[in-house]
Amino acid sequence: MSNPVKKLYQQQRIGLGCASISGEGGGYGFGDVSEDQAKELLMTAYDHGVRVFDTAPIYGFGLSEKRLGKALAKVREKVHIISKCGVTWDRNKRVDMSNAPKVAQKMLETSLKDLNTDYIDLYMIHWPDSKVDIRKTMEVLAKARLEGKIHHIGLCNTHAQDFQKAFEVDEIAAVQSQFNLFEKGSDEELDALMKKNMTALMSWGTLDKGIITGRVELNRKFDKSDCRSWAPWWKAMDKESRYKMMDKIWPLLKSYDIRAVDMAVQYNLHVHQVDLVLCGAKNVEQLEGVLKATKASLPESFFKELGVLLQGFSDHEK
Repeated sequence: MSNPVKKLYQQQRIGLGCASISGEGGGYGFGDVSEDQAKELLMTAYDHGVRVFDTAPIYGFGLSEKRLGKALAKVREKVHIISKCGVTWDRNKRVDMSNAPKVAQKMLETSLKDLNTDYIDLYMIHWPDSKVDIRKTMEVLAKARLEGKIHHIGLCNTHAQDFQKAFEVDEIAAVQSQFNLFEKGSDEELDALMKKNMTALMSWGTLDKGIITGRVELNRKFDKSDCRSWAPWWKAMDKESRYKMMDKIWPLLKSYDIRAVDMAVQYNLHVHQVDLVLCGAKNVEQLEGVLKATKASLPESFFKELGVLLQGFSDHEK
């Protein structure tokens, strides 16, 4: 069984995470970015060979999708756009999560409109929902795939049970999970299912919201439009142990003359063996940095020494 999505991702190796272009829209975004800046970033990525662009309605409450659709309109047939259903909001922008079939249908139609496109290359269920049998949601997406509104279906942040149920309805072309030095968003059972079904794997959180590159440290202040200034999940996250681990990793990077972004990207490709890493960027300089990282060649001895250091973090987490 062949999987064209997996083949594309293995060729590309990197996709642009577009939460970063949602700017002042709010929701899941990372600070102010103007529409002109967003367009420049997207077109620069395209000019540098990036063809995979990942977004979701919650990124800027639709603003990321709208900016993406507008900027890439002239090259739509040459790019692979990913969007998602499940994370929605009410008129007061209070965020909710539901995989109810009617919600999935409505979100898909809205995304098609906001992205200014007749189809979405990969459409994903954003998070598991224990209140809804995923097979019901999949029936909506499978029908949309037959209608040509979706080319492929994927699951984000999933687990083996949902993966198996979803596959009863239609093929799952890709799984998207959080992977980085400190997170592994899958387990052995899910890994085995993905391998058996030739499912593509992509990582989000590759840079761990900037902690791994050093852009985010203990005293970093964030704009009001940056979700890290208010999000409960960010406040609850044990960041201190990660900062301490990075303090141990910096000397290792210096001894090998390796950039942190090179380590972050190549760790996912080399150790976690993901097919494609998703990285966000707020400006061209950051974008060029992550693109360069996909071509970096890191010695095996570095990964071995890094693994020894990270064992200390794993022991702390237990």
